[in-house]
Amino acid sequence: MFVLTEQSSIANHFIAELRDVRIQKDPLRFRRNLERLGEILAYEISKTLTYSKTEVQTPLGTSKTFLMAQQPVLAAVLRASLPFHQGFLNAFDGAQNAFIGAYRGLHAEGEEFTVELEYISCPDLTGKTLIIVDPMLATGKSLETSYRSLIRYGIPARTHIAAAIAAPEGIKYLQDRMPECRLWVGDIDERLNHNYYIIPGLGDAGDLAFGEKL
Repeated sequence: MFVLTEQSSIANHFIAELRDVRIQKDPLRFRRNLERLGEILAYEISKTLTYSKTEVQTPLGTSKTFLMAQQPVLAAVLRASLPFHQGFLNAFDGAQNAFIGAYRGLHAEGEEFTVELEYISCPDLTGKTLIIVDPMLATGKSLETSYRSLIRYGIPARTHIAAAIAAPEGIKYLQDRMPECRLWVGDIDERLNHNYYIIPGLGDAGDLAFGEKL
């Protein structure tokens, strides 16, 4: 597992602004900070991909370099993932994309919940690198449901899961149930509360990015 804040960087500022209740009042800045984190985590994941030696023609000659042998497939868990996903897409600008609508079903306060799945659009994943992006890794249930649904479209060669903020409970859940997937997170928080929200977290990422829902 990769944790971005294990080494201090400019990413600390973006995460701090995502959490800050004063700065959260600006949805554009909130979305932009999620996008920035996506760009940084995409860069880190890019170091693990396969590259092939290539020559590039310049006006004055040729330059030897190594380019990605294949672009990954980026999967966004709607709706909060959209700005985060855009950051990955800014880096992997030739990537194919998948979109999945997974959310917590209706449940009483403090009770267990089921994950509802209403929409999925996905290319063939066979033999490709899949990167699933979701800014908040809380229980891990929606990410597991998303992953199981996506691999019906083919088994990837490798799968990465990226989150901005993660709870220890969600990390353990995914590591136990999906050991074949590698986790990439911006920061790890303390715990989940009785309603399964991350503490201290940052609130509802979807509402902060796009407005409150009924």
